This record gives sequence, structure tokens and C-alpha cells, in this order.
Amino acid sequence: MTVLVWGVPTEPPTAMVTRELAELDADVVVLHPRAAAAQQVHVVIGQAAGSPDLSGTLRTDRRCVDLSAVVGAYLRPVEPGLVPELAGQPETAPELTHARRVHDALIGFTEVAPCLTGCRVANRVSAMASNTSKPFQAQAVVRHGFATPETLVSDDPDEVLDFVDRHRDVVYKSCSGIRSVVTAFDPAADSERLNRLRWCPVQFQERVQGPDVRVHVVGDEVYAAIVHTTAIDYRYARAQVGADARLQGYRLDDELAGRCLALASDLDLPFAGIDLKLALDGRVVCFEVNPSPGFSWFESETGLPIAHAVARWLLGG
Repeated sequence: MTVLVWGVPTEPPTAMVTRELAELDADVVVLHPRAAAAQQVHVVIGQAAGSPDLSGTLRTDRRCVDLSAVVGAYLRPVEPGLVPELAGQPETAPELTHARRVHDALIGFTEVAPCLTGCRVANRVSAMASNTSKPFQAQAVVRHGFATPETLVSDDPDEVLDFVDRHRDVVYKSCSGIRSVVTAFDPAADSERLNRLRWCPVQFQERVQGPDVRVHVVGDEVYAAIVHTTAIDYRYARAQVGADARLQGYRLDDELAGRCLALASDLDLPFAGIDLKLALDGRVVCFEVNPSPGFSWFESETGLPIAHAVARWLLGG
């Protein structure tokens, strides 16, 4: 069974899924974004017996792959303009034009293949888009019974100071899908910087006390890890508190696991990383649903078989 892995082969999540697919005897075709010059994609959507039909070929590494026979695709793509060899190229450069055509054709294939051939995709780019706006994603979070922190997205310094006055302990971060460091608001140090909000609104939230739990959803399975640290943002614990966060496998109760599965399904994300906080006041707060989780740290620290689960899911297991 043929599975496409589209991403940088040496990136840990990509490498781990590729290795697990090979262990399961899958025919793995790795599509390196930096090798687009050697790739050609031809996708045809037509009619067969009155129903939509997909056919086409992918040529790479001296191979020709029948796209209708691909059973799974794991996506961690890179925009062509960000590839080192293409960065800074003129818009009309032939190499950049070809890379964009390959990129667009692969996105098109992975968007329609689940419906037309049953190909399993983790995850479709259109589904990943839900994470580009945290406020938009929060609406799905609330629909599935999770709490969200009291939040203000603003470009008004006075509005922010009023929010801080009401909640006292406040953090701030980006409201987009771009990674940012969750940081405590310091009224003494940060008030002078608030005028910068006029250039770009920022998301402010009440600081919720309690342990963080990262839940990885893979198909109909969940793999959870609890985080031990005093840092505000456990990803940057060494910088914030001088020591790395410690991770430990964690068992969710059935009701909470079911809500995580339903939330990921609602967002059309068969593979998702859900960030929870077990608040000291009893709330289960959900901050974010990551549509392309970098799970390697969680697996290496806890032994949770996340990469193996992704590989099994891609192969239909």
C-alpha cells in the first residue's frame, strides 16, 4: 500500500511517521519540498459510471505513482517561497513557478482524494486553516463542552488595562496561528508598550492555574500527556523558569476522551494536538487545537506510540 509523506524528511515528526510506515511494510513515497524540481503531478477528476472519479500520476525519484492507488498521505508541507533554494527568487522564475504548480497540485489531490478514492489524509490543508484564528477555533471548542479562558483581543490600550484590572493575573499571545510565547503581562514593564497594539491586535487572557495536558487524537484513539512545570508556557520552560518541563503519560476519563475525539472530528482533523488545562477551579479549559502537531517531544519523553498510531491510521488500521 502506497502512502505519501509530504514534508522535510529530517524533521522529527516526519521522520518518525516515515519510519513507522516502513516498519509496517508500507510503500512510502517521500516528497521533499526542496526536491520539487524533480517532481511532477498530474491530477484528473472525471466521471466513471456516473460518479466522480480521480486518476493521475506522481513522478519523483525515478518513480511513477498511480494517485488512485495511494491509500494515505501525511502532510507537513512547506510553502515554495520558504524553501531555501527558492527564497528570494523573482515571482516569474521558472523554478519557483514549477514548485508552486507541484505544491498546488498536491494540495488539490489531498483535498479531493478522501471523497473520491478513500485516501486517508492527515490533515487536509483546508481543515488546518481553522487554526489561523484562535477566536474562530474557540467557537468549536465551546460547542464540545470545554471552557475557554476569559479573553480580550484588542488594539486599544485602555481596554487592555481595564481587562488587566478586572482579572489581575493576565497573559498575552498571538491571536493568529503563528507560534508565539505565552507571556505574563507585567503592568509596570508592559504598560509603556501598549501603544504598539495600534499596529497589531494582541490576545489577552486570564491566567488559568493548573496542570497542562496535551491530547493527541489519531483517528478514534487518544494519547494524552500531563506536563509538570511552573512555567507559563511549558514549551519554553527552560527560558522562563530555568528547567525543562517534565512529561508523563496521562489517562483521560472516557467522557473527556470522547469530547476530544468529537472536537477533532468537528474540525475535520483526524490527527490533532489538543491543548488542555485542568484548572484548579474544576474547569477543563481548551486553549487550542493544533492541526499539525509536532508530537516528537511528547513521544520521546513518555513512550506514547503516537507515530505508530498515525502510520496505522494512514494504512486504514
